[in-house]
Amino acid sequence: MSEHNQDRDKVMGALGGARGLIDSGLPSILFLIVFNIGKDLTPALVGAVSISVFLAIIRLAKKDTIQHAVSGLIGVLICAYFANKSGNPSDFYIPKLLTNLGYGTVYLIGNLAGWPILGVIIGPLLGENFLWRKDPVRKKAYIRASWIWVGMFFIRILVQYPIYLSGNVNLLGTVNLLMGYPLFIAAAYLSWLVIKSAPPVHKTED
Repeated sequence: MSEHNQDRDKVMGALGGARGLIDSGLPSILFLIVFNIGKDLTPALVGAVSISVFLAIIRLAKKDTIQHAVSGLIGVLICAYFANKSGNPSDFYIPKLLTNLGYGTVYLIGNLAGWPILGVIIGPLLGENFLWRKDPVRKKAYIRASWIWVGMFFIRILVQYPIYLSGNVNLLGTVNLLMGYPLFIAAAYLSWLVIKSAPPVHKTED
């Protein structure tokens, strides 16, 4: 049971973990709150960028991993650039839609090519490297788990893009948040259930 918990933590960590969700999610929440209060794009963008910088500084001060804080900061800066350039607050979410399209496409291609992305990422963390490719059951588990992420990424686009076209930034921001944390957690948990259902392939010593 302890080994299962350790493997689960490795999987969650590789997919972002709780800290990654906080670092990437708080700026979007603050953007939506500030914009709703003042109906002004500039303060909302400044608030989102500021909280992202603050999170990165905290991670650095604590000598903690800053991977997600830095990637989150870069992401927020890109979102702010899009919205500031067009003057349309809804454009703050365009990079997020493009990111979902990119990830969804990569996961889809990986599955079709027989190299499921979750296997590539998680296999080495669980000590089986790429030996899972020689085990049909284990490989199928990684493919099934990766389909969950393909579905998540493309469902986000199918739901949010029409809202973006409508120009309703409040609805778009709310739906973006609802389809962020909850869907991520659900996808990560379901992936773990699928992966652990197939016995791992342990690396053998030469």
